[in-house]
Amino acid sequence: MTVPAPPRTPHHPRRGGRTVQPPPSPFQAVPSPPATLRIVVADDNPVVRAGLTALLSGRDDITVVAEAADGREACEAAHAHRPDVVLLDVRMPGVDGISALPYLVGIAPVVMLTYSGEAEIVQEALRRGAGGYLVHGEFTADQLVTAVRDIRAGRPHFTPTAAGALLAQLRETATASVALPDGLGATSAIAHGEGTSGESAGHPQGERWWRPFGLPPAPPPPTSAENLSQLQPDVAQSSSGWTSGRPAAPDRSRYRLSAREAEIMDLIASGMNNQQIAAACFISEKTVKNHINRIFAKLHSTSRSEAAAKWLGTAPGTDRGVG
Repeated sequence: MTVPAPPRTPHHPRRGGRTVQPPPSPFQAVPSPPATLRIVVADDNPVVRAGLTALLSGRDDITVVAEAADGREACEAAHAHRPDVVLLDVRMPGVDGISALPYLVGIAPVVMLTYSGEAEIVQEALRRGAGGYLVHGEFTADQLVTAVRDIRAGRPHFTPTAAGALLAQLRETATASVALPDGLGATSAIAHGEGTSGESAGHPQGERWWRPFGLPPAPPPPTSAENLSQLQPDVAQSSSGWTSGRPAAPDRSRYRLSAREAEIMDLIASGMNNQQIAAACFISEKTVKNHINRIFAKLHSTSRSEAAAKWLGTAPGTDRGVG
């Protein structure tokens, strides 16, 4: 019977008094690249869809697996592809985004990406499960990418208009006091002077002074244009200013932009650069630059930020239409 030879110990040659290690094996495990974030984009505007797809697909860790033109197509695409995040417009023909939202959130986190900034729509979208709400013109391309990544990780994102609507809802619905830890908010109002009516020397009847602050109670926060007029009459009482608690739509007709120029100005306001606009509109970057030069001339602007502010009605002194 043949006795098997003992296993040979690998011999590492010595060089200069030290052992020379063999080269690493090409089959050794290497760190795997980060998982690709898979997106479904739903918007009835093909230009917006193409622009978002071009913007997001340019990132190494993001791919757009499907596009949809309405809520029904968005549901079908989400069911077929099981994406990581859905970008969803609000106003679409057929099945709108709000109607599709309850089904979509059962498949993947949903970010509302829309021009609709009405408080009622924002609140209803959040009530139905949206994980974020981004209003076009209030974020840059990099901020959109960051929002998509954060939504996948369970971190909500809101642009200023949406955040304001959420804050207004919290204030309006806060009818019952909530017990806070460590006695926070427990200091009560105690009237100085005689009596319990709050009347004290040198102060109008009914006015209470608050201990320990030594100050009269603060007025209620303004919740409408009427209340706001008490603090800022020039803002609230202007017929072209704030209405219904939110800014009215800007009057853009005076700029006399062509349909193509208005389309490009919308993309500029959404944060796209010339390359992304060219891809979204299927034109060359040179043509984009020519359009932008004409847009700047009509808007009397010298920069993208200045033009966007005028287009969105946020520039100082910009007149707004009543909306």
